[in-house]
Amino acid sequence: MFSTLHRLFEQSLRKRPLLTNYVVYASFYTAAEFTQQTVNKYYLPTKPDYNLASGARVVMVGSTLYAPSLYFWYKFLDKKFVGRAVKTVFTKVACDQFIMTPFLLACFFTILSVLEGQQDIFAELRHKYVKALMANQVFWLPVQSINFSFIPSHLRVTYVASASFIWINVLCYIKRQQISGNPKIQASK
Repeated sequence: MFSTLHRLFEQSLRKRPLLTNYVVYASFYTAAEFTQQTVNKYYLPTKPDYNLASGARVVMVGSTLYAPSLYFWYKFLDKKFVGRAVKTVFTKVACDQFIMTPFLLACFFTILSVLEGQQDIFAELRHKYVKALMANQVFWLPVQSINFSFIPSHLRVTYVASASFIWINVLCYIKRQQISGNPKIQASK
């Protein structure tokens, strides 16, 4: 059974890599958002209900932003910096973490603020970006070092999506934090 699923997945990655990576990212974003909301429901003193609209926004932005961006980004990096030598891996990780990541994080907060109807669509970006970027670097620098050193190129987006399950929980946690000094701006409506 597992070998059949693995074969079908590999086949899908080869025939329809962008669609397959989109489905993988949507699945992991859905699972992570549901996990985050479940943890909040059971462990926060306020016991918030599940927020399907907020979850749908996070899944939509995460899957439609990250899957295609990373698919083409990793193809570019693999073509531009060929191999797995230490210098090549370092270059790929540095490009990924200091060029693509800052852009994607900014897009994540800004697009979600637009979809949430925030008046100041950059408020969360101003207040949460540095914290999210620092957490990102602590998590992703080692993950991406493994990615570019050991993971075959056709499995990179899937590997990153799998690691993203943990990261998305961290990002959703940061996203849900209220902006200090302004209780009217909720992290997630």
